[in-house]
Amino acid sequence: MTGTHKSKVLVIVGPTASGKTSLSIELGKRFNGEIISADSRQVYRGLDIGTGKVTRAEMQGIHHHLLDVAEPQNVYTVADYVRDGRIAIDSILSREKLPIIVGGTFFYINALLGAVSTPEVPPNVKLREELEKYSNEELFEILKEKDNARAETIDPSNQRRLIRAIEIASALGAVPKTRAVELYNALAIGIHIEKEDLLKNIHTRLVERITAGMIDEVVTLHKNGLSYERMTELGIEYQHISRYLQNKITKDEMCSLIETKSRQYAKRQMTWLKRDKVIQWVRKDESEKIEGLVNGFLIN
Repeated sequence: MTGTHKSKVLVIVGPTASGKTSLSIELGKRFNGEIISADSRQVYRGLDIGTGKVTRAEMQGIHHHLLDVAEPQNVYTVADYVRDGRIAIDSILSREKLPIIVGGTFFYINALLGAVSTPEVPPNVKLREELEKYSNEELFEILKEKDNARAETIDPSNQRRLIRAIEIASALGAVPKTRAVELYNALAIGIHIEKEDLLKNIHTRLVERITAGMIDEVVTLHKNGLSYERMTELGIEYQHISRYLQNKITKDEMCSLIETKSRQYAKRQMTWLKRDKVIQWVRKDESEKIEGLVNGFLIN
């Protein structure tokens, strides 16, 4: 991540519910930045409460990119994200502002920065038909054997993504790891949060989202033509709320499952992040340290 000729971008990472959004907005205001969301679900229109999408008021006038760019019935791929993300970076830089990439879909971030390539592997119909016979749990185990690094970043309840990842790993051995040259000079700041605080945040967030109308959001999405089957591919909240609405589980079971799966997801995110030795870890309240890191990065 060195090289003075490369454009500078700031990256903010951390597990789900660690406070990435609010920190990114503070830094956007302080350093004349614009934010590029790196969230594989916030790209979809209508997936607002369940994904914790930043509201217009919360943005505090900071421009956000790659929110609401696709219909949820359609599949928005990592290749789509890389294309649109690089257009956004160029646009922000052309206005002499700082691109701030923030989100929890780390595979998207790495692909956008050029740290991994997005493989052009054609669909393998025969393999897909074979894999569709397996449960998500079995698919996840297959992927772990073939490409453990990719398994750590994937939603294990998303059958379509699991099958695609196995398809790529089968064709290439594993997702290509690192290119020799990354495209940008990136400072990655990671939010450190104590486990107890993180678990408390996950619980509080779930209660707040249900109170804010997350179940009604899923009802509306379904009325507007989004199938329950598709919702199982759109993450923990949409998967289990759609099961509740189909009377497959109780409301208590739904809440318990969302909380448990969110905790497991946060744990997998931290496993992934801890392997990345370039991340500068900070606590969210260490304002001076964070400001010093960014200032030092921008001056050099």
